[in-house]
Formats: sequence, structure tokens, C-alpha cells
Amino acid sequence: MPATAGTAGWAGRRPVPILAAAMAALLMGGCSVEVRDPAAPEPAASTPAVATPTITPGHDAEAVAGRDLPFAAGGTLAPGVPVGISDGLKEAPGWKAGSRNVAGESRYTKADGCLVAAKARTNQNALARADDRQSTIALFEYLDPSILPGYLKTETLQWGASQEGPGRAVEVLALEPAPQPGGRATAVLARLFGTAGSSVYVSISCPDAASLAAARSDVVRFLPLVPPAG
Repeated sequence: MPATAGTAGWAGRRPVPILAAAMAALLMGGCSVEVRDPAAPEPAASTPAVATPTITPGHDAEAVAGRDLPFAAGGTLAPGVPVGISDGLKEAPGWKAGSRNVAGESRYTKADGCLVAAKARTNQNALARADDRQSTIALFEYLDPSILPGYLKTETLQWGASQEGPGRAVEVLALEPAPQPGGRATAVLARLFGTAGSSVYVSISCPDAASLAAARSDVVRFLPLVPPAG
């Protein structure tokens, strides 16, 4: 997806029309997050679950999956082994699956009118920066150059789908523009894992702020990011 041009900013939390239009296209328009490394081979067809990767010597995948993954810990992932997204939202009350794993993206709809799109991509090395926070900022800027770092907030998603023991968290960046009059309430949560060479994003669009808050809670509970196994 070509990035949407535009350099206008926000006044406080009020998005300008250019950014609002770009966000609408980004949220539910089916645009691609893929930024391919020209030297990378064509990826194989993906599945909703992460395939068993090649074991990296000296890499303790179980230990990485068993603790939180803040931005600073992105380098503990195995190089080139992607992070995935669970498809558990289809089992959540009020939700049902729409399209599933189309170009790495799955969509879900809720009875109250909320829409969620969750996508995982590989070969994202071209956007990798000094750390995962900067890499994730670069991802948002690629999607829309008018998105500035100050618009993004650090939030967390669940890290791993295990229901045993204390929950683990993975840091992501979130963009939540204020809705335009009569418009939908929207949010995007994303992270680019520089060492792993993959990215994930979850976009949420709802009729109003209250339904958006409930949908975000469901996303955190039922769409955990899946650590690579080894």
C-alpha cells in the first residue's frame, strides 16, 4: 500500500481531515503492511498458527515466551523467526470470524457493529531501526507520513496464549485519533519486531467510544501475540 501523503499535524488530540481519511483507509481498507526486503525470498503461504521454526543455537525460546517483552527486549527473539497472532477472538462472546488469513490478515465482527482486523507480516527488515520502539514508529510513518511519534502511546497486548500462571505482556504502540462528528471510534495497535523481521497490527473500528473500549478489552484477552517456539 502506498503511503498516504500529508504532513499536517494535530492540535491536541484533534486529527486533521487528511489524517482521519488516511486512518479510515488504514483501519478497514485492507491495505498491506508489508515492506519487503528486496533480498528476501518469497514467503511461504502462512497459516493462523505459527509454524515450527528452525531452532536457533543458543536461543531459549521458552524463556523468551515466559516473560514480558517490552520494546527493549525485542533483541531476545530469534533472528528471522516471526511472531504470530492468535485467532481466539472468534470464540469471544458476541464476536464471529469474517475473512480468515487472507494475505496474513483475519477479520472479526461483533454484534454491536465493531470490526477488527489482525495482521502479521514477515520480511519487515527494511523498517527495522535501532530498537523495536523506533522500528514501530517507522511502521506507522510508512503507513501514513502524517503520523508523528507524539501521536503514539505505549500500550500492551497479551504475550502468549497460556492460561496458566501470571499473564505476560508485550509492548505495542497505539494510535487512537479522536473521532470526527458522526464518525466511528478507531484505534490501531502495532509492533515491528526488528530482530524477528516481522510485524503485527490490530485495527479496531466501532460505532462509539464505549463500544471501542469494550472491543479493545476483548482484543487484549482473546488476541494474544504468539511467541515463536523453538
